[in-house]
Amino acid sequence: MRKTPVLMLAIAIILSILNIATGQEPAPQQPTEEEKAQQKTELEKQAYRLLDQVLDEAQSLRLPENRVRIQINAADLIWDQNQTRARSLFSLASEGIVEMMRNSPISSNQRNPQNENRRWFGLRQELVLTAARHDAQLAYQLLAATKSQSQPAPTADVRNPRMMLNSDENLEQTLLGRIAALDPKLAAQNADQMMEKGQFPRTVGEVINQLQRQDAEAATKFADKTVKRIESANLLTNNDASTLAQILLSTGPRLPAAQNSSTSDTKNQLPQSRQPVLDTSLYTELLSTVIDSALKVNFPTQNNQRVVQTGRAAGRGPNAQQQNNQPQQLTDAQIELNNARRLVGGLVTILPTIDQYLPSRANAVRQKLTEFGFGDSSRANFGQAVSVLQQSNSTSDALFQAAQVAPNALQPRLYQQAAVKAMDEGNTDRARQIATDHLQGGQRDSIIQRIEFREMAKKSESIRLDEIRQSVARLSNDADKVSLLLQIANDLQKENPKAQQQVLEEARQLVNHRAVNYDQFEDQLRVARAFSTVDPARSFEVLETGIGQLNELLSAASVLSGFEVSIFRDGEMNIGQGGSGLNSTIGRYGQELALLAKTDFERSETLAGRFQFTEPRIMARLSIVQGALGVQSSQPNVNAIRNFGGNFVGRPN
Repeated sequence: MRKTPVLMLAIAIILSILNIATGQEPAPQQPTEEEKAQQKTELEKQAYRLLDQVLDEAQSLRLPENRVRIQINAADLIWDQNQTRARSLFSLASEGIVEMMRNSPISSNQRNPQNENRRWFGLRQELVLTAARHDAQLAYQLLAATKSQSQPAPTADVRNPRMMLNSDENLEQTLLGRIAALDPKLAAQNADQMMEKGQFPRTVGEVINQLQRQDAEAATKFADKTVKRIESANLLTNNDASTLAQILLSTGPRLPAAQNSSTSDTKNQLPQSRQPVLDTSLYTELLSTVIDSALKVNFPTQNNQRVVQTGRAAGRGPNAQQQNNQPQQLTDAQIELNNARRLVGGLVTILPTIDQYLPSRANAVRQKLTEFGFGDSSRANFGQAVSVLQQSNSTSDALFQAAQVAPNALQPRLYQQAAVKAMDEGNTDRARQIATDHLQGGQRDSIIQRIEFREMAKKSESIRLDEIRQSVARLSNDADKVSLLLQIANDLQKENPKAQQQVLEEARQLVNHRAVNYDQFEDQLRVARAFSTVDPARSFEVLETGIGQLNELLSAASVLSGFEVSIFRDGEMNIGQGGSGLNSTIGRYGQELALLAKTDFERSETLAGRFQFTEPRIMARLSIVQGALGVQSSQPNVNAIRNFGGNFVGRPN
């Protein structure tokens, strides 16, 4: 009996030796909550230090839009830490925009004055909407401070749907929806003032929904007042009122909580602008008003077809003369007919709702639809198809059913999405059937190939690296090879981490060369992202190589500026310029550095400093700060990858 402790000790020693021999290491100890808090505090401290460096470096920038954009982003980032400094930065940005507006050249013969002002209008919108995230009153102050005084904005004719909203009114309507989330009562007050002046903001529905969450009684009163104001307007001559009415009707009625519980999850997936706004009683009342207006106008007979002719079509012909490039004014009859057509067309998509809530009006509506040429269900089916595509939680069955009744142009996309969704649901047989029966050519082959790759990846833990290499070698291009390797590596993550790293190394070898296009840069970034949780050092190596080549491209673009490319002006790259492959790629590098900064801030900061030009260096560092502070990056999102067969699909982060 005395030998038992000795025997147990010997067994323990043998087991520990076996664990060492088989490479089994004890699981790393997870940090405590206190340690996590300390790490977060240190990360934020480093981020704010780097932000100060960015602000110092931004003072050397020549382009005012670059300085303004940095000030806006910095104010957004430091609001929680130092509100006084953030307000000062917002104020500086406002002054910079006003100066840009004052110096903006206005040509007397330009076709569209807004084109000349695009340098500052986008910044003005960014300034106001960013401030709206923090302080509603400040946002309105900045809106007023940056209002254009150098030229009168085009006046919107409420009767004419072809007249463009002026920039101030358009921005104010957008701001109203943004403010609703922060201060719904203030938003409701401002919306009411706008409607009292005859304006009908398109974002009123968002205001009502946000107010409903804070004060249901106030929301009910405001919704009732909104409907009464719409009803008091002439929907056939007031385009803004008819547009708001259609927006409020398009989402359907807001059902009582008890009836609404089964669909609450689905509605939470929808943006505020697509969620039901009006309760059943108000919805039915507004729907009846819209139907009354739509039924008032008769489609012109053959004897008076001239009334259908719009300002766009009128006067066109070989002998037509331009009249100062201004759209021809429509007559009252033309305006009423156009608005009636829009109202009738809007009813197509809500016919089932009319059948349910106003069945006595349904036949008259259908007759009017036929009279205006909306007799078929194609438009309703189009709306249904788009709605299903917009819902992130749509099932493969829902997508398949929508595809069956969708217009021909949308069917392939819906069937393809249904097949992809079936794969995500684990039903590869269903995905194969959809692809075989309803897709053709490259779309069908792409889905079938993805299914084969998915099935291979499922058993990848039991196959050898040589087999993986053989399968990869059969693919025709490196992009597809990288996609397959990354997919297999992802499936190996839990089962065989060692094999996962080997597969990722195979992918790294494929991208370990100079990129010859932006797609190859994206392939390198995908590999770097995959390594970030396995071997961050490899991620840094991949990114460093790419930054070196980007420096060469930036130097070349600087020399060619004004000849072949136009991303530089006055010798400086525009930080916020969209549509540029270089800008987007630099933004992507910033995103990856921001991700890596959470584990190695110092090396990420050092690598961002490898950009030789000031502008991309600032962009990368700002992304790191945003990532460290948990703020959504303002850089363009180009996080999309090629699907097998050349199709593009979204890629999860």
